[in-house]
Amino acid sequence: MSENHRIIEIEILRYKPESDEAPHAEVYKVPFTDDMSVLQGAQYIKDNFDGSLTFRWSCRMAICGSCGMMINGIPKLSCETFLRDYYPKRISIEAMAHFPIEKDLVVDLSGSLTFWGLKRPRRGREKPLAPQRPGFLRDPRGSLSNRLGLE
Repeated sequence: MSENHRIIEIEILRYKPESDEAPHAEVYKVPFTDDMSVLQGAQYIKDNFDGSLTFRWSCRMAICGSCGMMINGIPKLSCETFLRDYYPKRISIEAMAHFPIEKDLVVDLSGSLTFWGLKRPRRGREKPLAPQRPGFLRDPRGSLSNRLGLE
């Protein structure tokens, strides 16, 4: 194995409510490079060892907060926490503390959303934006990404 690829042990607290009475730990040996985040380590485990591993993620840019996990007992965003910072020791990943676990690393946030008065994530604006100048029309060919075949 090259210098750039090392192996780190990731211990994940797993819980499948349909079959488990209580959460239990499972350890996986994951090859990693210096630029791999904890989220990417979890994705590697899901893709290569156990496709039933369940966790949330969305933006991968430390903006949305959906990838929050307890990493070695500290709440962190897994997308901005790097495996290299824990090597050569074992890293422990658990669901966020103080929330009911739905499955594996996914917690029930409904109590928290109710506390903050939120019913659902906001999507879009309350009112559509008006054109900035009279006569402004959208390009009839569609968006640039559509024209490039990316949509």
